Amino acid sequence: MNLPQSVRRCLEQAESELKHHPQLLKLFKQCFPNTLETTTRLLGDGTTFVFTGDIPAMWLRDSSAQVRQYLPLAAEDRELQRIIEGLVRRQIRYIGIDPYANAFNEEDNDNRYEDDLTELNPWVWERKYEIDSLCYPIQLSYLYWKETGIDALFDDAYRETMKAIIKLWRTEQRHFEQSPYRFARTTGPKSDTLRNGRLGMPVNYTGMTWSGFRPSDDACTFGYLIPANMFASVVLGYMEEIAENVYGDEELRNEASTLKEEIDYGIQTYGIYRHPVYGDIYAYETDGFGNYNLMDDANVPSLLAMPYLGYTSVDDPIYLNTRAFILSRHNRYYYEGARGKGIGSPHTPPGYIWHIGLSMQALTSSDDGEIAELLRMIMDTDAGTGFMHEGFHVDDPQQYTRPWFAWANSLFAELVHKLMNENKLEQLQLPKVT
Repeated sequence: MNLPQSVRRCLEQAESELKHHPQLLKLFKQCFPNTLETTTRLLGDGTTFVFTGDIPAMWLRDSSAQVRQYLPLAAEDRELQRIIEGLVRRQIRYIGIDPYANAFNEEDNDNRYEDDLTELNPWVWERKYEIDSLCYPIQLSYLYWKETGIDALFDDAYRETMKAIIKLWRTEQRHFEQSPYRFARTTGPKSDTLRNGRLGMPVNYTGMTWSGFRPSDDACTFGYLIPANMFASVVLGYMEEIAENVYGDEELRNEASTLKEEIDYGIQTYGIYRHPVYGDIYAYETDGFGNYNLMDDANVPSLLAMPYLGYTSVDDPIYLNTRAFILSRHNRYYYEGARGKGIGSPHTPPGYIWHIGLSMQALTSSDDGEIAELLRMIMDTDAGTGFMHEGFHVDDPQQYTRPWFAWANSLFAELVHKLMNENKLEQLQLPKVT
């Protein structure tokens, strides 16, 4: 598709502001427009289909994250507004088809890799229930509203979708007693299926809401995924504001507010672990019975991304403790090597770290030295492609997964655009080429 005018202007701005950093400029010029140039389709019904890259389906999570870097440009660009509003409308339609699904087809064609043991629909590519799949469309539409002042997305269908999300999250507060959701995959690794008769392992009531899968699409070890519940808490705050200021719906506002308080209580009461080295840290997962999974995954929502998602500040003491833990070898998915160090994922082989994790580490850092080191590491690990990848080996960036992964490109581009807007690139003292 043709790039909107505001995106072209941004690329021209980069030519000037990054002219002394040619490698960074090359990466930005390729990554910033990548979603629009390669993964976006404007459909005849006024909606927008944004697929993830090398997989032809649209994830609710990825599609939202793929366009977030364009939000600061949207206020004055009707073309961009058409793209983003069309995407949210399609996301709302998909949630109405199946709120438990994480990825959808462009048409009702029954396309998918696996015929899983769950309730399938021709529109559904994959039905792994992940809390964040419902968070991302609300986050995108709320941030779009704040950037542009446009509230056209908040129609009757949107209000009903907010109610449906709250209802589902309430159901999943008592997963074993009330949930209709079951999932199993008969092929592939154990991380692609739920144990215990397709229900997942037992959980205790905590106030948090249950998730079957992580944003990596891997099954949760314990059903209360802490960073996803943090994201839900933030999004429920968005729902409160929309219900009050747009709809004037006091009942909906109260429902969102009450559920937010219950989830926050669960996070603070059941989600904090006293670590012998780092002190109080947030666990990645818990079951509410006193069992904890201490780790982080590069996929967002993550513990690393808490400030980016708006749950806490970069100087919050428990966040800082948690950050120190997850950026250390105590986190079994943190790796260091000759060419890189950072957070990977059980979704990729041992020794692989993710560009998404490196970009998020920089986006949540207040240390210019750390940000500069991360930018240099990212520039040094694109394997000469000019694009971000899913994971790459810490000793050899030529070994990487997913050459076409638009979310990774978008998050890196968001980081660079943010640094440009804040006039921080000179402070970082990156090597210049004159």
